[in-house]
Amino acid sequence: MMPRDTNPQGSIFGGVLLSLIDQAAYVEARRQAEHSYGTVAMNGVEFHKPVFVGDVLSLWAETTRIGRTSIAVHVKVHTMHPGGDETKVTEADVTLVAIDARGRPVPVLG
Repeated sequence: MMPRDTNPQGSIFGGVLLSLIDQAAYVEARRQAEHSYGTVAMNGVEFHKPVFVGDVLSLWAETTRIGRTSIAVHVKVHTMHPGGDETKVTEADVTLVAIDARGRPVPVLG
């Protein structure tokens, strides 16, 4: 993580982590079916540990459900402090909807 992402206390803004979770969920949804997607929900986000400048983040995304027009993705976020152990930072369940060029829902599969 970089200094531009920090708050005055020296830890990474939660919004930066939410953005990374959203991006990881999008990549996983595109892996399932190549559409544009819009995020409609992000649930279960609770920050367990702070993330600091120099930490390396790992995001792991897994599809948990494919609906008619939506995909649910579970994203786990871990951090590794320089010279330290890997620690769980947060996780989230993200729901994305497949959309066409006009932003209307379309079937994910088929």
